[in-house]
Amino acid sequence: MKIQMVDLESQYKRIQLSIDEAILSVIKNTQFINGPQVSLFAGNLADYLGGTNVIPCANGTDALQIALMALDLQPGDEVIVPSFTYVATAEVIGLLKLVPVMVDVDPDTFNITAELIEPAITTRTKAIVPVHLFGQCADLEKIMKLAEKHNLFVIEDTAQALGAELIFSDGSRKAAGTIGHIGCTSFFPSKNLGCYGDGGAIFTSDSDLASKIRMIANHGQDKKYSHKYIGVNSRLDTLQAAILDIKLKHLNEYIAARQAVAVVYDERLTSVEGLKIPCRSRLSTHVFHQYTLCIANGERDRLKDYLGSAGIPSMVYYPIPLNQQEAFRSIGRITGTLEITKKLCGSVLSLPMHTEMDPSQQQYIIDKIVSFFAAN
Repeated sequence: MKIQMVDLESQYKRIQLSIDEAILSVIKNTQFINGPQVSLFAGNLADYLGGTNVIPCANGTDALQIALMALDLQPGDEVIVPSFTYVATAEVIGLLKLVPVMVDVDPDTFNITAELIEPAITTRTKAIVPVHLFGQCADLEKIMKLAEKHNLFVIEDTAQALGAELIFSDGSRKAAGTIGHIGCTSFFPSKNLGCYGDGGAIFTSDSDLASKIRMIANHGQDKKYSHKYIGVNSRLDTLQAAILDIKLKHLNEYIAARQAVAVVYDERLTSVEGLKIPCRSRLSTHVFHQYTLCIANGERDRLKDYLGSAGIPSMVYYPIPLNQQEAFRSIGRITGTLEITKKLCGSVLSLPMHTEMDPSQQQYIIDKIVSFFAAN
């Protein structure tokens, strides 16, 4: 069998009967837009997350954009983001004529921290977008305290960490995406909870804000042909909602499978000189959307090529930081040297990670990595 970064085909086959029945029920009903499965999925996801409001939308990027639109920010207002993240986090900020302020990240968790954020705050700062990168939460307890101190909004980008939990200093826990003022996620197929196309959702515990977000996502209308806000057309279609509702029932099982794969990688790679395995923060559970190594001594690209020649896929997330992207040169602001971001962009490598990992394939991956470093 060919080794996959994410094996969606095998995952589908395990739940094929339920998925096929769910899809067929939508086709027979023909309510392809805003069918009953959309509200059913939103309610079930809200229960999974502990009772927050869930507003489905078309994709994760729309979720971020709609969240920012709901906060009534003005052109020129600043929004703090990590420099080491996918472009969508900052893209929507620029689209709304806001200023993305890029800060460095922690070298172990790859997430922004309150300590890195605070020096970037100015009188124009209005919001922070922490990204729970690769599957574990940023330190939202400290970030929320900092936001309260400076009267800032916090929008969680939890596209890679749905199902993770933040562990507070008193031992209590909250689901990723439900701690800030608004949470956003993506249901892109490769995500831990992924549909078979595009999809996304927005979370908030504030009922008034939820009502506004719901209107903005639907052309700004509170009822048909009555438009209260300038909005967008961003809907999760019924087919995708039906698929997601089936897969949501398996999400904890999927998380456990990914964690088990991570444990095997950890045990067999931790002593390999020349690489660093992922950090497991004491502040968060880890759902391992990605299993990301840091490769020392400039050997990352050579290792990637070596694995590729052995039929093993791997990915670099992200080779070019936000601060070096041409799109942000004239609109963004940089705080600090961003040295950690620069180092990570040249050293990170993500290994195959999914719910259907074959033990013999994983051992083959590990053996090839070990042999690479043994020969160097």
